[in-house]
Amino acid sequence: MRLLTDEQWARLAPCLPRSAGKAGRPFAGHRRIIEGIIYRYRTGVPWGDLPREAFGPWQTVWKRHRRWAADGTWDTILA
Repeated sequence: MRLLTDEQWARLAPCLPRSAGKAGRPFAGHRRIIEGIIYRYRTGVPWGDLPREAFGPWQTVWKRHRRWAADGTWDTILA
């Protein structure tokens, strides 16, 4: 399920943190996570009702949104 056009994604991608150089497992695809967050905002569904086949585990989408909201990344994306 694609909610962002390639042009929109090209504008957002540079605003997102990179996993290069960090210890641990690399990030799951940011685009899938962003689209999961957008889907939730548009539909108003609870986090647990996000379609797993489209966006992956809801916990991953929720944790990434929470982390980005806390560190200011989400504000940068919205700006």
